[in-house]
Amino acid sequence: MYFEKIESNNKQGFKWICIGDGPPDPVTGKRTQIKRRGDSKKEASARVKQAVDLLVERGINEKKLKAITFEIVAQDWLGEYSRGKKNSTIRVRKNEISTLDEYMAKTNIDKISTKGYQRILNDLSDKGRARSTVEGVHVTAGMIMKYALKEKYIKDNPCSGAVIPSRVLTVEDIERNPIEDGYLERKEITEFLEAVKAHGLEYDVERFYLLAFTGMRSGELCALKWTDVDFERNTIRITKTLYNPNNNMIEFEITPPKTAAAIRTVDVNDKIITALKELHSEYKVLKQAVKELTDDRTDDDFIFCRENGTPYIQKSIINRMQRILDKTSITKKATPHIFRHTHISMMAEAGVDITTIMKRVGHDDMKTTLTIYTHVTDKMKSDAADKVNTHFQEILQF
Repeated sequence: MYFEKIESNNKQGFKWICIGDGPPDPVTGKRTQIKRRGDSKKEASARVKQAVDLLVERGINEKKLKAITFEIVAQDWLGEYSRGKKNSTIRVRKNEISTLDEYMAKTNIDKISTKGYQRILNDLSDKGRARSTVEGVHVTAGMIMKYALKEKYIKDNPCSGAVIPSRVLTVEDIERNPIEDGYLERKEITEFLEAVKAHGLEYDVERFYLLAFTGMRSGELCALKWTDVDFERNTIRITKTLYNPNNNMIEFEITPPKTAAAIRTVDVNDKIITALKELHSEYKVLKQAVKELTDDRTDDDFIFCRENGTPYIQKSIINRMQRILDKTSITKKATPHIFRHTHISMMAEAGVDITTIMKRVGHDDMKTTLTIYTHVTDKMKSDAADKVNTHFQEILQF
């Protein structure tokens, strides 16, 4: 190292420039010189050493590192992460990155601290964001920071040690049972399906009975083709899902299911199979009639489709479901996904074991499945005790 003294506007009227040798350029092998200023030789020397250490340990030019912001690293990570991922998964990660960008898009990646990151999680929680939403943001941030570690942009992961704040329970939270809100109980599913038969429009009976008695996702239902149905064995093969984030009936994608476990074959009730057979006969007649009138029809053979052959999207099921709910006394906030949880509860009540249930619904969340299963079976035990008490109430007189 050597030093140069230069004039300055500071109190002492001068500064020191320290010049030191860094590691040679890995491509050209040429000597690298690093210059840093300081009010004293010691300060300038320390800054040179810091820059040299950064180059030696992490292979990063200190000046370039200052230009690497969170949003740049996040986009680089997303480019790698997206390979082989479903569009729906990528879309979720993009939304979570957008949330993080609101707080630290322009922040240098090496300036993000655990304390500062914890403030972000706290603020999201304070703003009333759902815990699942905050968890998703936290997971995405963690993956981005692991990528930054791999690229040697940072020395420590600021997400490590951060916690998702727990909301203080109110009396209303304690008294409300969120598990029972997540599925339709026996009397509710009975009322809903009776309303479907009484007030349902085209495809409503077949679609809602399939959802209730198979536990398939609405996207899986929309993607079903006639080739997926085995009328001899009374089964349906689930191998795909309809992806349609913009609710456009033409711009849709048919993609693999959510997880590998979601690829499955499910047994279907005889009456539902019979209804599908009748629907298939009607479909073949309609398909031929439309083809004679126009060539503008797809040959994809979706089970639930418009006259032009394009499949009905998830939004249509949501709208039809709300129409039926309005004709019932059911007050739960329900979407088609509630039938998935309802089917789990129906199987638990019928005495089906947890492993079989998870295989049938192609589970991707064992926690949810197990929670509903445990709740239903515990409730059955309680009901059993009440039945015994009622039946033997004369003996209980003492």
